Amino acid sequence: MTTKPLTIAFQGEPGANSHIAIDEAYPGAKALPCATFEDALAAISSGEADLGMIPIENSVAGRVADIHHLLPKSNLFIIAEWFLPIHHQLMAPRGATLQSIKTVESHIHALGQCRNIIRKLGLRSIVSPDTAGSARTISETNDITRAALAPKIAAGIYNLDILAEDVEDENHNTTRFVVLAREPKWATHGAGPTVTSFVFRVRNLPAALYKALGGFATNGVNMTKLESYMVNGSFSATQFFADVDGHPDDQALAYALEELKFFSAELRIVGVYPAHPFRVAMNSTSES
Repeated sequence: MTTKPLTIAFQGEPGANSHIAIDEAYPGAKALPCATFEDALAAISSGEADLGMIPIENSVAGRVADIHHLLPKSNLFIIAEWFLPIHHQLMAPRGATLQSIKTVESHIHALGQCRNIIRKLGLRSIVSPDTAGSARTISETNDITRAALAPKIAAGIYNLDILAEDVEDENHNTTRFVVLAREPKWATHGAGPTVTSFVFRVRNLPAALYKALGGFATNGVNMTKLESYMVNGSFSATQFFADVDGHPDDQALAYALEELKFFSAELRIVGVYPAHPFRVAMNSTSES
């Protein structure tokens, strides 16, 4: 009996960085392109996809804002993370040169990660829904004045010439992805470095956030991420998304979460998953 391959949804078109992350993390899986993040999350929720590979932050451009708003509402769970070094190629239709191109198209994060070459060549930036989609668009137009920033694989898929390689501003350019599923799948306690992700909303009281987070400091729990955003457009209701090192069954983290819960109107753990080797290596470097 043959096992049906996993279907993994991603936002973008074939050749996008999310597609590359799927191929690396789950060799043999079927990648399901989706036009928007909402479509990708809906594909997971409906069962059309088994999992989702979703970018959540980049070392140069920062957080992927849409996800921090959509994830808490999706009722999906993080079961893994993946780090992908990002390399952008400047590509254009056959016959184009660095002198012929006038515009460059790509995802807003890619454009923000390649400001140096855009300024150097005097190009006008055009925001596209995703990197591979911009490559497909300029391929279809066959206009030698239009270029795209996209992964190398996209040049092959869409029959484009690469005019300049690895044009990202920083050599540490890395995107962190989270793998989403319909059901929680907690990492085994004590099996290795673990990340716990959760969303919470503090009570509308003076110093509530300070008190809520105090337990992480007093219990020696390392918080690696804390993002805030308004709830339903209200300036008085703020929700937070956080990542911490450790497992909820660790005594220190259990105490910290208990204190957080006391000062919160809402607390929901959205994932307990193994720390990716890239994260472990970074932590080891910072501690040495």
